[in-house]
Amino acid sequence: MLVAFDPEAAAVVMQPEAAGKGYWVGAPSVSRHEGRVLMTYRRRRPRGIDPDRGYQNAIGVSEDGLRFREVAVLDKGALGTTSIERTALLPDPAGGWIWLVSYVDPADGRWRTDALRAARLEDLPRGDRTPVLTAAEIGVEGVKDPVVVRGGDRIYLLLSCAERAGGADHGAMHGSNDAYNTGLVRCFTGLASSLDGRSWQWHGECLGTGSGWDRYQARIGGVVPAGPFWVALYDGSASVEENYEERLGVAVSSDLTRWRSLTPDGPAVVSRGATGSIRYADVLAAQDGLWVYFECSRPDGAHDLRRPSIHWKP
Repeated sequence: MLVAFDPEAAAVVMQPEAAGKGYWVGAPSVSRHEGRVLMTYRRRRPRGIDPDRGYQNAIGVSEDGLRFREVAVLDKGALGTTSIERTALLPDPAGGWIWLVSYVDPADGRWRTDALRAARLEDLPRGDRTPVLTAAEIGVEGVKDPVVVRGGDRIYLLLSCAERAGGADHGAMHGSNDAYNTGLVRCFTGLASSLDGRSWQWHGECLGTGSGWDRYQARIGGVVPAGPFWVALYDGSASVEENYEERLGVAVSSDLTRWRSLTPDGPAVVSRGATGSIRYADVLAAQDGLWVYFECSRPDGAHDLRRPSIHWKP
């Protein structure tokens, strides 16, 4: 189980470009490669501020896990989309890198996930792009926010999926290009796997929504091994009113394919910011325990990106 931490005492890794509601930097995805920490992250502006919503993803490299040098930037215009969300890096088994990106499909207004491939991190924004999973392909209303986990000889991909919860038509569901923010869906974590990072097999739901504080959304953000088990940090929300302002839950699995919440009665950690939100938490093992990177709400309504060091007791 994770020892509780104080988000207000955590180091601020990045701040948004401006104060106020809707200005965010976060959605981190972290990994370690050849002694360096790699992090992807998303920048967002309020609706109506050009460019608005999720307008940019970036890749940063760090020696200490706190100070990052930006080496690649992907603007939403390169994808012809209204918004981009969380991304994840994966070393390509064939050589080079894979950047898994999620964005609103301009063809149907549904979130989808693609892969960009290049030999160098710096070249990924201009890399070859191929589909990973589309909403139509797996029968949902959106698929985004990839989380990569290595398990044995397979690559596991955890994704946030929006399932239609009522009889709404396509216009009501996707007219705003964000079904997750309509209240007409149930947002669970789904699972895909691959041997080569190119061909993905869809397995379906692996962490469902609960019956209380996480009954609208349960989205895994980070996974860490703990003896014979795996522990995940996940985002939970009770209703569409808490969309964009989720809080932190904990789940456990023995095989990465089926997850059970350890926090069914309430979130594990909340912030003292405007909404209490802690979301998109990813985890990296370190010598002093664990580094948890997360997006956190501030009293002014903005979100920044933070990292506490916490002790680990499997």
